Amino acid sequence: MIFRQLFHRISSTYTYLLAERQGGEALLIDPVLENTAQYVRLIEELDLKLVLAVDTHIHADHITALGALRDQTGCASAMGDMTRAECVSIQFREGEKLQVDNLNLDILYTPGHTDDSYSLLLPDRVFTGDTLLIRGTGRTDFQNGDPAAQYDSLFGKLLKLREETLVYPAHDYNGMTVSTIGEEKRHNPRLQVSGKQAYINQMNALELDNPRLMDIAVPANHACGALAAA
Repeated sequence: MIFRQLFHRISSTYTYLLAERQGGEALLIDPVLENTAQYVRLIEELDLKLVLAVDTHIHADHITALGALRDQTGCASAMGDMTRAECVSIQFREGEKLQVDNLNLDILYTPGHTDDSYSLLLPDRVFTGDTLLIRGTGRTDFQNGDPAAQYDSLFGKLLKLREETLVYPAHDYNGMTVSTIGEEKRHNPRLQVSGKQAYINQMNALELDNPRLMDIAVPANHACGALAAA
């Protein structure tokens, strides 16, 4: 399998490129508009054909490249069926798979950070969006976030995966690139709680500034980033 983890420094966003084989079909997870040229160049260098660009949720801290990649490469765009973005060509739901060549990603609905948050699962790794971060969890105080729903997503779904499962989040702010489910169970301070209410209290006590680009990024991302280019 071809796998690349790409980084957008300003928003601390990770984008993931996956393909089963050289010369085959590829998909991108959580691409950033400003890095579009980098993605296209890398795909050409690796002799791949981009067929799918996916966002795990509507991001508030950067503008998505879904629309730009669609226009430049002809790829399909995809988000979960709970999204209010009407620009995507594919909407997926839990229990379905995203298939690119012989790569099959299982869909998990993992709301809490937002109400349209999904995780994508391969046999050895999971792409958790902003639901589970490395030594953290996504904030729950805007875009219909819900700490109770996030607790259920974490403890009822993600943390029940095999401990060896690699965790690849959509962001990291401390230079960490990958973790495992087992590591996060043991060392993630947000997960060391006695139960759901304790987790809710912990998340509700956070006092965080809104993302700098939120007022621009959210409406733009409902249009797959197209408003940014208008």
